[in-house]
Amino acid sequence: MSTLTETGGEVVLRVSGLEAGYEHRGGRGLGRRRVRAVAGVDLTVRAGRTLGVVGESGCGKSTLARAIVGLRPAFAGSIEFAGHDLAAISPRRRRGLSRDLQMVFQDPYTSLNPRMSVAAVISEGWHVHPGIVPRARHDAEVARLLDLVGLRAEHGSRHLHELSGGQCQRVSIARALALRPRLIVCDEAVSALDVSVRAQILNLLAGLQSELGVAYLFISHDLDVVRHIAHDVAVMYLGTIVEHGAAEKVFADPQHPYTRALLSAAPSVHDRPDPAGGDAPGEIVLGGEVPSPAAPPSGCRFRTRCYMASDRCAEEVPELVVRGGLGHPVRCHFADAAGGTAPRAALSR
Repeated sequence: MSTLTETGGEVVLRVSGLEAGYEHRGGRGLGRRRVRAVAGVDLTVRAGRTLGVVGESGCGKSTLARAIVGLRPAFAGSIEFAGHDLAAISPRRRRGLSRDLQMVFQDPYTSLNPRMSVAAVISEGWHVHPGIVPRARHDAEVARLLDLVGLRAEHGSRHLHELSGGQCQRVSIARALALRPRLIVCDEAVSALDVSVRAQILNLLAGLQSELGVAYLFISHDLDVVRHIAHDVAVMYLGTIVEHGAAEKVFADPQHPYTRALLSAAPSVHDRPDPAGGDAPGEIVLGGEVPSPAAPPSGCRFRTRCYMASDRCAEEVPELVVRGGLGHPVRCHFADAAGGTAPRAALSR
């Protein structure tokens, strides 16, 4: 399998052939079977950079995030973080590495303990991982972290119900930063916020990355959000990566029909000129239902909704490779350098 274009700094996370999901109880006498919500994913995140993973709800993004941080077991493949295979190391060593790999969840009200004060939430990790901050400096360090994420020191004595959603998400970010991680996994970290607060959080994350050099794996269904923050993009459909590359290249010249459909549905796409010339493309309306990961289609997983599908798509699984000099890998038999996967006539369908 192909991996993301490796440019930039040191590799902090390398995922290879990852399969993860959940167990599903079959009918009477059939026992339990594994459902691969993530079905053979490769990706790489480098220090000081952001990889955005985008796709519809149910495509496996959150399962991928949870498998990486150890909240969901992997069925197959490897997760290498900071030079260590997380599946092969001892639980004690895995616990030690967890301070370098933190996560910000979508809903801070369910991911943070409402009975604890903000200061206790932020400093909790220092009791689990002693030695990061001396006990005598806890209060000063909490105040510094609150200031870093745009809150005041007096917020430390408050509880979650006394804060707004945006303030709670800032507390989540401060808690993640408290352990001085090398990588933060953000799972839909701004999707529940108002537009203005969302912009503030995105600018905060970008500023912290510039100042601290932390890397992000940023999970989102919102392409405009990913366009704002990500250096590299991986487009996910039904558990697989269908296209990836540098963000500016993927957004300027999408090659997979699914990527084109996602971009055409984004409001801002109609405000940009068409890279192939002419006006901005019309919206691509995908037909059919998203298949179940328990029974994915044969061949190309996207073929049941694709306007370019042929008999070959049902028989042969497309590899995630660079095709015809396109410059970034795409999982489609019909991607080529001449004009991507969709003829211009299909874009206004």
